[in-house]
Amino acid sequence: MAYISPTLTLIINAVKKTATAFGRDFNELEHLQNSVHGDKGFAQHAYDKVQKNLQEELGKIKSGFPVLCTSGNFDAKADSYFAVCPIDGFANFAHGNADFAVSVALIEHNIVTAAVVYSPISDELFFAEKGSGAFKEGFRNHERLRVAACKNAEKALTAVTNDAKILQNLTSLTSHLRISGVASLDLAYLAAGKLDAVVATNANPCTIAAGILLVKEAGGYVFAVGETDTRSENLQNALLGGNIFATNEALKQKIAEAVAK
Repeated sequence: MAYISPTLTLIINAVKKTATAFGRDFNELEHLQNSVHGDKGFAQHAYDKVQKNLQEELGKIKSGFPVLCTSGNFDAKADSYFAVCPIDGFANFAHGNADFAVSVALIEHNIVTAAVVYSPISDELFFAEKGSGAFKEGFRNHERLRVAACKNAEKALTAVTNDAKILQNLTSLTSHLRISGVASLDLAYLAAGKLDAVVATNANPCTIAAGILLVKEAGGYVFAVGETDTRSENLQNALLGGNIFATNEALKQKIAEAVAK
């Protein structure tokens, strides 16, 4: 059974409370796909509503902590804050595609200490606390997450953002590439062993902060794209730079060299 601190419990509850409207909004978006009025305004309204509700709920947990979101300017000067992506995979959501997630990370003194990634439509919730492991929520027991043990780069299922150079470099390493447009969920799936590697470029720190902790607590590694010395990590540099790759022990050097070309 996973130990869940009072703070993480409150974050999980805030995410779930905020996400209750997703089912209704998502169903409405599916109907709007064929509407002459379009769906962009509706999707943006849903995004703004989720962001507002998360800011209010998280503000009750740590009243002195700013709640930084993908839609605003990321204030790198703050060393303690919530990093929030209300709808990671917004384009998917706006088109009635179920691949999107809510991502919330608590960062204290530049260290990610708690993380939640929630896929509302599939009702998959992933959470982690620094030093306490990463888990997927279950009805009776929470499932402990561990990164996959894949050692063959050619067979590694790798999630990647739509970066032409990165795609070309990785194609020479593996043909098993996946583009989802949801970096937070990709990282959660890496932590759960459903993916073998993730490469995310030009990512807002709010979209990857929670996923980084999930990967680390599941036994994985996270580096900034361009790093080829994988003997040690600089997680803050990777987070704020927004260009990362994450994988397991066996693949980290091969992925590092491939994306650095």
